[in-house]
Amino acid sequence: MEIFQMLASDSCGGLGDIIKVIKGLFDIIKIIVPIILLIMGAIDLAKAVLASDDKEIKAATSKLTKRAIAAVAVFFAATIVEVVMSLVGDQNWKTCWDGSGRSGDGSGTVSTQT
Repeated sequence: MEIFQMLASDSCGGLGDIIKVIKGLFDIIKIIVPIILLIMGAIDLAKAVLASDDKEIKAATSKLTKRAIAAVAVFFAATIVEVVMSLVGDQNWKTCWDGSGRSGDGSGTVSTQT
């Protein structure tokens, strides 16, 4: 009976903790993946420059540009998801996503006091 009461009071339908983990993973991915992509691109470019081959330098520059664009896309992935979901989702999703912050308890509940 206690589980049903918890699910009823949870605006996320019992998924508050899962959404909290997903938001945490988004935060980690937003930081780690761009750094790794840029480091890999810099290493490729450094190898090409040390080889002193213009063809390799052009290829490495192109690869670095693509990786930089991918890094920016990964960094803004959470924002893109939020914008898309706010356009197609309802207010319950927004309340659940906002209420499942790392500083919160993960329940996604919102106070109704005015």
